[in-house]
Amino acid sequence: MATEIKVPALGESVTEATVARWLKPLGAAVAQDEALVELETDKVTLEVNASVAGALAEILVPEGGTVEVGAVLGLIAEGAVAGAPPAPEPAPPAGEAKPAAIAASVPGPAADVLSPAVRKLVDDNKLDPAQIKATGKDGRLTKEDVLTHLEAPKAAPPPPPAPAPKAPPPAPRPAPVSSGPRLRADQEERVRMTRLRMRIAERLKEAQNTAAMLTTFNEVDMTNLLAMRSQFKDVFEKKHGVRLGFMSFFVKACVAALKELPAVNAEIDGTDLVYKNYYDIGVAVGTPQGLVVPVVRDCDQLGFADIEKKITDYGKRARDGKLAIDELSGGTFTITNGGVYGSLMSTPILNPPQSGILGMHKTMDRPMAVGGKVEIRPMMYLALSYDHRVIDGREAVTFLVRVKEGIEDPQRLLLAV
Repeated sequence: MATEIKVPALGESVTEATVARWLKPLGAAVAQDEALVELETDKVTLEVNASVAGALAEILVPEGGTVEVGAVLGLIAEGAVAGAPPAPEPAPPAGEAKPAAIAASVPGPAADVLSPAVRKLVDDNKLDPAQIKATGKDGRLTKEDVLTHLEAPKAAPPPPPAPAPKAPPPAPRPAPVSSGPRLRADQEERVRMTRLRMRIAERLKEAQNTAAMLTTFNEVDMTNLLAMRSQFKDVFEKKHGVRLGFMSFFVKACVAALKELPAVNAEIDGTDLVYKNYYDIGVAVGTPQGLVVPVVRDCDQLGFADIEKKITDYGKRARDGKLAIDELSGGTFTITNGGVYGSLMSTPILNPPQSGILGMHKTMDRPMAVGGKVEIRPMMYLALSYDHRVIDGREAVTFLVRVKEGIEDPQRLLLAV
């Protein structure tokens, strides 16, 4: 009995997927709930598991194929043994016509009706069964038939053809004169874009085409935050089981600023402005497949440890391709940290339909004027890209100043002042 391998529900608004790769070869044994095939949507990569145990009997959609929800990807033969040949067909009752492979006149039965001993003898001597006269029952080839064929005198091979006269070497051709850029197709590699990469490209271009996007900058002194993190990181990790990073402070600083400036947490819907009175912060994560933005829900109600745990879990599962679609949906504001790759300054692109995105960057020691003196301070450039249709310049600049104040005096975040 064969069981179909079907494309599962892919999530809200997702109707198609691409077969990224088959995790099992054709004929391989599979256990129930074992991953069989990897599908890639425009949001996540997900695995389809076997609903029953058996063997992968058929692959209906090859890698790179596009499928819709409910489509059949392949078949599982329940209870089959990996690599086992198909069971022989029973002999037909008397009076019925025999299958063509058996009833065919000699010489030569089809290869799929040979006994194991005959098959080995044929294979070892590289023989064509169709060229051997068969004398067995129902036109089957016997071991004696093969031995008789081997002992028969061989016809003398035809003499080799006379060698063709050698043609004179061609005259040397003049080197072509270059009239344009050199073609290097043999040194190029053409790879089809993944569905995720195509979706990323669409969304980024959509943001540039639809939003009145611009960026404002500021810089933040990380001295106090670094000191606090150094003081409490060990006891924090011991108590909560997660490292104390910078991201939870920036999330909390953004939430405080969003509460003061609700336009940065709004979006356009047709002719309406929708103000969000909740704070679902997307945190951009780089993966080998591309950038994804899992969402930390209700950040105003979470503590620092809860936020760090969520971000750590999302980062690990994003790199393993294990994020669920609902974990990537929604979000009212996004934070991206190019500093982990060494970026000193950038202009992040909006994540539609959101109206704002904060860009963090690398912390570097720089000489700063502090109290009339020059001091070396760990500084980070911040960038806020925003949709000017929703957010005025005053609101954008004030938002970034509030984030700066929260990071430079992290006690304000702890006391919510």
